[in-house]
Amino acid sequence: MVFKRRDRRPIWQIAAEFIYPKGGWGRAFEYVKHRVRRLPDTPEKIARGVMAGVATSFTPFFGLHFVVAALLAKLLRGNILAALMGTFFGNPLTYVPIAWASLATGHWLLGSNMDEDLLQEPGKLECGLGCQFSTALSDLWYNFLAAFTDAEADWSSLIVFYNETFYPFMIGSIIPGTIAGIIAYYLTVPIVAAYQNSRRKRLREKLNKLKNQ
Repeated sequence: MVFKRRDRRPIWQIAAEFIYPKGGWGRAFEYVKHRVRRLPDTPEKIARGVMAGVATSFTPFFGLHFVVAALLAKLLRGNILAALMGTFFGNPLTYVPIAWASLATGHWLLGSNMDEDLLQEPGKLECGLGCQFSTALSDLWYNFLAAFTDAEADWSSLIVFYNETFYPFMIGSIIPGTIAGIIAYYLTVPIVAAYQNSRRKRLREKLNKLKNQ
């Protein structure tokens, strides 16, 4: 199995390594690239999977990126494992530019105005969006519980969040996500093809040496 580990990590370690992987993000990217190249599939199918994963990282479906990427890869007839690894394009280092690209594009397409403070104050986009999504999830959970208790459900904050953040984010993710996905596709095909050709060549050379012994 590609992702099988002999040592089981505690939850706190998994969370910490998601924010800052062991060895740094540079090493993490090299590891993902290495795994993608070694997947047992055609370069085109692997590249379509990577394209699906990269495109998905631009969407606001946080916590569901693996699921969305897998479904999109299946639709594109791409490699699902490559799609899952492609979602790592969206990480704490790229979160802010990805969110800005999707939100700004979404508001532009919808003809609405994006909160200028999110663009002018460093760090506010990341913090503001994180708080908005966290609050929205809390409100959603509260309203869900309200259906089984005497509490009164309140959808007003969720409606504002959907109209001002989630919907523009979702609509806006289509253009930059597609562009980034296509670029990832055309970068992945030659890399995987070159690796597979080199690997086949090494195998042939080993077989020839065994025959000549």
